[in-house]
Amino acid sequence: MTTAPPVGPPPPDSMSSIPPSGRVSNLPPPPVEMTFLEEQRDRIAAFVESMGDVGMLTWRALRSIPRRPLEIESTVYQIESLGVRSLGIVAVTSVFIGMVMTIQFAFGLQRFGGVEYIPRVIVLSFLRELGPTLTAVIVGGRIGSGMAAEVGAMNVTEQVDAIRALGGDPAKKLVLPRVLAAMIVMPLLSMFADALGTLGAMFVCSSEYDIRPTLFMQTALESVLMSDLFSGLAKTPIFGFIIAIVGCHFGLTTQGGTEGVGQSTTRTVVVVSIAILVADYFLTRVFVGLFPG
Repeated sequence: MTTAPPVGPPPPDSMSSIPPSGRVSNLPPPPVEMTFLEEQRDRIAAFVESMGDVGMLTWRALRSIPRRPLEIESTVYQIESLGVRSLGIVAVTSVFIGMVMTIQFAFGLQRFGGVEYIPRVIVLSFLRELGPTLTAVIVGGRIGSGMAAEVGAMNVTEQVDAIRALGGDPAKKLVLPRVLAAMIVMPLLSMFADALGTLGAMFVCSSEYDIRPTLFMQTALESVLMSDLFSGLAKTPIFGFIIAIVGCHFGLTTQGGTEGVGQSTTRTVVVVSIAILVADYFLTRVFVGLFPG
C-alpha cells in the first residue's frame, strides 16, 4: 500500500533554495564595487608595474647591443620608415606653426613698438623649444602608434613567440632597431623643422610686416647663439628613445586580438605625448643650466 505525497507547501528549508520563478539561477553574484582609494591604489600599482616593464625592456635592449648579428639592415629600414616618411607631416606643421607664431608675436609686440624683435623671438623660440618639442609630439604620435600596431600585431599572431622559440631575442630583433632609428632621426627632423619654421616666419614678416628676408636673418643671427641650437637638439635623442620604447612596450604587451592592437595604439599616442611634455620640462631645467646663453 503506497502512501500519498503530502499536500501543502514544501518545508521552509527547501523553499529557501528555489527562486520565485521556480528555476535555479546560475548567475554569478554581483561584483563588489571598489572604493575610490582602492581604484587609485590599483592605478598606481599598474603604473609602477608598467614602469618596471619599460625598465626591464630597456635593459634587455641595451644588453643585446654587442651581440651579433648587429641588426644594421633592420635599423636602416627603420630609419627610412620613421624618418623619411615623416618629412611631409614635419614640413607642413613646422611651416604653419612658424607662420602662426609670427602673427601672434607680432600682435603682442606691436603694442609696445617692438616689431623689429619678431625675428629674434621667433628663431630663438624655434631653436630652443618649438622645433624639438612639437616635432617630437607630432611625429611621436605617428611613429609610436605605428610601432605599437606593428609589434602588437606580431604579438597577437604569435610571431613574437616564434622568435623566442627559434632562440632569438625580441628585444634585439624588434626593440633595438626601432630605438636606435628613433634616436637618430629625431635630431634630423628637429633641424628640418627649425629651418622650415624659420622660412615660414620669414615669409609672413616679409609679406605683412615689411621685414625683408636679409634683415630677418641678420637680426636673428645677432641674438641667437650656438648654445641655443644645442640646447634644443640635445633633447631630441631622449624624445626618440621615449617614443620607441613606449611604442614597443605597448606592442609587446598587446592582448585580445585586433581590438587589443587598437587599444595599444591609442594608449601609445596618449602616453608618448604626456611623457614627452613631462620630460621636456626636466630637460629644459637641466639644459638651461648647461647652456645659459
